[in-house]
Amino acid sequence: MKKIIENKYKKAKERIEELLLLVDDGTPKENIYLQELVRLSDLVENYETEYYPVGTPSLKDVIELRMFEKKLKQKDLAELLETSTSRISEYLNGKRDITIKIARALHKKLNIDSDIILQG
Repeated sequence: MKKIIENKYKKAKERIEELLLLVDDGTPKENIYLQELVRLSDLVENYETEYYPVGTPSLKDVIELRMFEKKLKQKDLAELLETSTSRISEYLNGKRDITIKIARALHKKLNIDSDIILQG
């Protein structure tokens, strides 16, 4: 049964690719291709939510992403968060829990969602 559903999922994704070539932002809502695209997109989203759920990223991963995006080294991050480079290293290696002060700074200065900060 799962194999049948998986095949339908793959076919739906292929059809979505075809439909994306036929519609754009200006396509009227009554257009049959747009309506089919919406229906298939909903089905694919539901399938992916059930079988391929995306979890919340770890705080370490998000900090490292922000460092990459802002081209920050650990030294730069330490200055931004007003702490030491060794403390940043301890946070990133899981050897020390973040403090409330650092949690606030991560949220304000790196725009990290509080749910990600509080998950650990």
